[in-house]
Amino acid sequence: MSGNGLISGIGGQLTTSTLRPFELLRRQMCDILGDGGIMKEVVKPGDGPPVPQNASVIMYYSGFLEYSNQPFESTAHLKYPPMMKLGRDVTLAGLELGLLTMKKGEFSRFMLNPQYAYGEMGCPPFIPAAATVLYEVHILDYLDSGQADAFIAKSSEEQNSVPLSTLLKVINTLRSFGNRCFNQSRYDHAKDRYKQAITLLKNRETQRELHKEKIDGALLPLYLNLSLTELRLESPQKALKYGKKALEMDATNTKALFRCGQAYLELSEYESAQGCLITAQSKKPFDSDINNLLKKAVLACKDSLDKEKEMCSKMFREMRSSVQL
Repeated sequence: MSGNGLISGIGGQLTTSTLRPFELLRRQMCDILGDGGIMKEVVKPGDGPPVPQNASVIMYYSGFLEYSNQPFESTAHLKYPPMMKLGRDVTLAGLELGLLTMKKGEFSRFMLNPQYAYGEMGCPPFIPAAATVLYEVHILDYLDSGQADAFIAKSSEEQNSVPLSTLLKVINTLRSFGNRCFNQSRYDHAKDRYKQAITLLKNRETQRELHKEKIDGALLPLYLNLSLTELRLESPQKALKYGKKALEMDATNTKALFRCGQAYLELSEYESAQGCLITAQSKKPFDSDINNLLKKAVLACKDSLDKEKEMCSKMFREMRSSVQL
């Protein structure tokens, strides 16, 4: 940050030319703890409840020293900023406490005194000793992952003793994590989240039919998501495996039929692709994605048959030529 902007003195009081840039900023900030250690300015308000304890936060942030226009650290250049876990990935006490006051979509500035930032020692060579730092933070989204993390840390016996409703909340959080990673094209991370959720569901011991139905209901979208993720990772054989698992649970599921059709097409098994897609089309006759992929499968199958016929004809001609010789 830099700046020597002037504010006219009133009644002989100091002008801003005698104040440091951070001192000027502090004048328009709020003291969120009451000790002056963490000051906050809301540039753009957010919506909804504030970030909860132990949440995982997706945010753009940049850290500045006084008199510097260039940040010493920043995620502003990233197309998809990483999801950061409070208490693990966010290591500055002042920044974490500041994040707990923010809402989704909010953009704020935080000025952190040394005791809430890098301390009296600083972090050479980038952060000098006893440095006050400024962070600009834009919260894109967050997930309340504390419950999921606590559940995963339990033993299998402890997990099975937890109410099913708690498990299903954890699964929903993990699937949301996976979906977020998928939308950022981080397919390996998405796959890990989906598979983790599937493992937790399959490890659940239950004899009650109602519970089994709920577990199956949670498994189905995970298999569908995994199938699509494997297609993005160019692993059609694995995509087909998960698509088939989804079909075992719901033989008429249109998405599962479509995923299997996609996988068969990638594997050059055109007749099998047509079979899946024709069944899917019977469920949704006006779905453009299904119809377009079915046309592609039909053309690929025809082209494959034409090539086989041409090969057979060529072999037959060669055999006749050899007999004549």
